[in-house]
Amino acid sequence: QVQLVESGGGLVQAGGSLRLSCAASGRTFSGYAMGWFRQAPGKEREFVAASRWSAGSTFYADSVKGRFTISRDNAKNTVALQMNSLKPEDTAVYYCAAGRNIVIVTNIRAYESWGQGTQVTVSS
Repeated sequence: QVQLVESGGGLVQAGGSLRLSCAASGRTFSGYAMGWFRQAPGKEREFVAASRWSAGSTFYADSVKGRFTISRDNAKNTVALQMNSLKPEDTAVYYCAAGRNIVIVTNIRAYESWGQGTQVTVSS
């Protein structure tokens, strides 16, 4: 497994932007799919975005498509989530996740490593 540490959460007004970062360590990053999930109070953890190891393979939840962008730097073992045009309903704890040989990147159970989460709060 890899160890994941998120950073970049905070409080922002609706319409604003935040950039989350996730640093991986512990073993080679090679071949890992990386995902971002979020969990709002009283709700289940849900898929937000994911990136396969191969360049250009990115996936987004419909609710964030066009507003969020996932990117990764395989040389630095990092993955980022740029969040623009934030809405109050984006408020949640955001988690970075990693896994190998993932077929369905939206499947939360496919990921083997998780970060501790970072809080994102969007005020109206």
